[in-house]
Amino acid sequence: MRLFLLSIHLTVPALAFASPPHASVTIDPPIDMVHPAALAAFVIPSADGALNAVMYTAAGVGEHPTLLLLHGFPGNEQNLDLAQAARRAGWNVLTFHYRGSWGSPGAFSFAHCAEDAANALAYLRRPAVLVKFGIDPARIAVAGHSMGGIMAARIAADDSKVVGAFLIDPADFAAIGRGFADPKERESFLVDEVRGDMQPLAGTSEDAIMNETTHAGSTLDLVATMPALAGRPLALIGAKRGIGFMADAAATAARKAGARHLEAETLMTDHSFSDMRIALAEKLVIWLAQFHR
Repeated sequence: MRLFLLSIHLTVPALAFASPPHASVTIDPPIDMVHPAALAAFVIPSADGALNAVMYTAAGVGEHPTLLLLHGFPGNEQNLDLAQAARRAGWNVLTFHYRGSWGSPGAFSFAHCAEDAANALAYLRRPAVLVKFGIDPARIAVAGHSMGGIMAARIAADDSKVVGAFLIDPADFAAIGRGFADPKERESFLVDEVRGDMQPLAGTSEDAIMNETTHAGSTLDLVATMPALAGRPLALIGAKRGIGFMADAAATAARKAGARHLEAETLMTDHSFSDMRIALAEKLVIWLAQFHR
């Protein structure tokens, strides 16, 4: 997902850090030889396919808070630097490829992505998985970038046990679909966002993606999810040169819904946060720190 559609709203640019970033962003922690950090690759069954998944497990004995990290469409930016920073901060991180993307079996669709995200969240709560990876079931948060942002918002809205959501330049597909009333907007989305991103995807087509976007309803409506998230910690980190205006609209809706634990900011960068990766990781690990015990 790149820059597209409407003009970007005016936002206040983020200030540069006045002090060094959080240690978890740039410094390796001491090695725990008894309970070291590790990585596990596996497959999570999901309806007619499966999810190729990776768990980054934090060092140390006992239960750890766990972050479910969701990538966007089609997932060229994996945000695995954020997974590593979160792990250094003491978090397990689960990331995966949706059905029909990047070699995961099955057919890709936005509806399947929402189902897959919910299945991955349910996987984290399986008794055997809790024990295997040392997961604290009371401290599971979600984060997502672009399309992954609306998927993270959706599953958190549907599951009150999720402790919070960290949304990175999230995409509002319902708003995008409404914009297709203007044929130029539809053509721009097709050419700039869909046509060049189909190669990693299976079981779908340009027409299928465009049709699903055109008819996106409440499940893919970022603004509409905000009331369900307003009572929990919520971060909306937009990108000035990306689609930060969608995060702005969601933040406005969250405030109207009475959000008391909202961090909303638009950074002066592109949709992939190409020149502000350290800043983004800093914001994530500081946001996650509120859930430490």
